[in-house]
Amino acid sequence: MPFWIPWTALWVIALLASEYVESRAGVWVAKPLASAGFVALGLGMGASPVVIAALVLCWVGDVCLILRESKAAFLIGLAAFLCGHLAYTAAFALRGVDWPGTVGAAAGLSLPCLLVAGWLLPEVPPKMVRPVLAYMIVITTMLATSIGLGAHSGAWVVPLAAFLFYLSDLTVARQRFVAPGFLNKALGLPLYYAAQLLFAATL
Repeated sequence: MPFWIPWTALWVIALLASEYVESRAGVWVAKPLASAGFVALGLGMGASPVVIAALVLCWVGDVCLILRESKAAFLIGLAAFLCGHLAYTAAFALRGVDWPGTVGAAAGLSLPCLLVAGWLLPEVPPKMVRPVLAYMIVITTMLATSIGLGAHSGAWVVPLAAFLFYLSDLTVARQRFVAPGFLNKALGLPLYYAAQLLFAATL
């Protein structure tokens, strides 16, 4: 097992403990180090430059979201993750995708996207509706493209990672706009870091 997988797992545990006891200092230490683990894994596994860019953008997003009280930091983090999803989408396309399968997946995902929009957007401040809506479209496109990659190559671990990322983003949205609480982090953080490790190890 590559060193950076247990490294990340240990720092995720430390991050969850810090979030549970509401230790801001602990979060500032644990989260950047946990996220550095998946960047290092990608570098060690020889991931493509596009995938490394996606991993680094997600690291930036993670650090920005530590500043939970700052709307500006949240928007910067949102932009970093949006660009990360675009980079992953490009990486999938470069690996080769089944485009009819991708379009079919996008059509199938439109209903969950509409359901999420109906649940989330009424809770979003008016000035943030457009950025959040753009993010929803981009992450749905990323997930659909990953399914196209799986259909083309049989590498279904990539759509699995994309789906875990998708689910983790729902917990972030719930935390930010709907119902803050430790449960969002307890569910979302393991999903998120598992997704990033899978991307780093397989792309």
